[in-house]
Amino acid sequence: MERIPQPIMDKRGEPKMHRFEAQRWLIDNTIRSNGIDWDQPRSIYISAPCGPEGSADIAGVRERVKKMGDIAPAFEAVARRREAKAKGAEEAGHQVTARDNYFMASVYWGAAQWPYDQNDEPNVACHLKKRECYTKYAALADHKVEAAWIPFKDTALPAWFHLPPGYTGGKIPVVINVPGMDSYKEIQTYLYGDRFLNRGFAVLNIDGPGQYEAPMLGIYFSMENWVATGKAVCDWLAKRPEIDMSKVVCSGTSFGTLFGTVLTANESRVSACAVLSVCHEPGCHTIFEEASPTFKKRFMYMSGITDEAQFDTFRQSITWEGHADRIKVPYLCVAGEFDELSPIEHSVRLVEALKGPKQMMVYQESRHSVGNVAASNLGPFPQIMIADWLADRAAGKPFPNEHWFVRSTGQIDKKPL
Repeated sequence: MERIPQPIMDKRGEPKMHRFEAQRWLIDNTIRSNGIDWDQPRSIYISAPCGPEGSADIAGVRERVKKMGDIAPAFEAVARRREAKAKGAEEAGHQVTARDNYFMASVYWGAAQWPYDQNDEPNVACHLKKRECYTKYAALADHKVEAAWIPFKDTALPAWFHLPPGYTGGKIPVVINVPGMDSYKEIQTYLYGDRFLNRGFAVLNIDGPGQYEAPMLGIYFSMENWVATGKAVCDWLAKRPEIDMSKVVCSGTSFGTLFGTVLTANESRVSACAVLSVCHEPGCHTIFEEASPTFKKRFMYMSGITDEAQFDTFRQSITWEGHADRIKVPYLCVAGEFDELSPIEHSVRLVEALKGPKQMMVYQESRHSVGNVAASNLGPFPQIMIADWLADRAAGKPFPNEHWFVRSTGQIDKKPL
């Protein structure tokens, strides 16, 4: 029986970040004025995997959250309610209702973790409830879902492995799904209508080095750790009888655009990569020094660093440079024209450095989180377009090297790369 790594408590306290401490009053007033989505569309990406029933939960959270200190209690409350509904449904023999509510409870327990930037009792408690509820969901799911522990150095990376509904055997393609800095593996596959499962992919949702569960196990962000992640993941996938190792692709979102790029660059068994909502600025000055201070504080936790001066030196190592030029497989980069966290010129440079087939799509008027603008509504819907693009790559279909600019009318301007 494999040994399951357990959370490691950390008594060093939270990262000490001057701007976060000095501007905490401003963060609270901004939340009071603009709501829980003041820095990113958090409530959208948390509610979307849950389907329509979760919308009312998130509406309630939006009403309750008036300051940063309200976030964890608000999500914990809806998590407890959903968990109670799941247990009641299970006792009544309503397995589908139990399944759905365990899934939603797990998502909300994960959302409650976001304000905690240390491995302390509240964070670990929410994490354990998240895993407990997701494990119960997995046992009742309409497709095969299992916990995956990917050997990594002297521990293991945590992941969830999904097979498509109705899978009966044979080798199929797989997506390595890499979330962003404020996201987690439990929300990467939707409760209903998942875009990758519906296209016949197996899905491996990972918490890579520094992401959510990984730092609890002592696996922090570093470039070295992400260089090593691709091999560890592909070695694990190669042992799965369901997986066609000639059709391993990677999808990364937000900071997952950097992580997925580095993973692909350093693992030859990954045959295509698609990234959305870019974080490609070497050294990450804009997101860490000009955006909400919550981003920098979170990444300090992800890196296992509590001293800001030490982190400022460390963050200069965060870059795709020296990696992207090793990528020779198909690569798709999808970005917003006015990305406020990573100026788009850095993604343009990355795409120029690639040695293989490549495509870049820029959505007019969109910010970092690509969507909620006319271009994404009238033009190709970004997440679905990526799913189709990766399915085409798994099928071996060719594509032209092009730069697409999706206008607010839905019209696409194309030019060669």
